[in-house]
Amino acid sequence: MPDTADNPSPLLKPAEVARWLQIELRTLEAYRARGDGPRCCKLAPGPTSPVRYRRQDVEQWLAEREVRRGRA
Repeated sequence: MPDTADNPSPLLKPAEVARWLQIELRTLEAYRARGDGPRCCKLAPGPTSPVRYRRQDVEQWLAEREVRRGRA
C-alpha cells in the first residue's frame, strides 16, 4: 500500500534497520556518519536527538545497490 497522510511509512529505529539489513548497528552508524547509508530523520535538533529511518528510504537505498549479473 502506498504511503499517504493517513498511512505514513513507519519510522524505524536504527537497531531495527540494522537487524533488517543484517549488519551491526555500528556499521549502520558508520554509514550514517559518512553519508553512505539510507536517508534518516533527526527528531529534534542536537547531537543526542533520536534518529529514525523511513521504510521507503531504506528500500530505495537497497534498490540503488542492487547488483545485476556480471556487475558484482
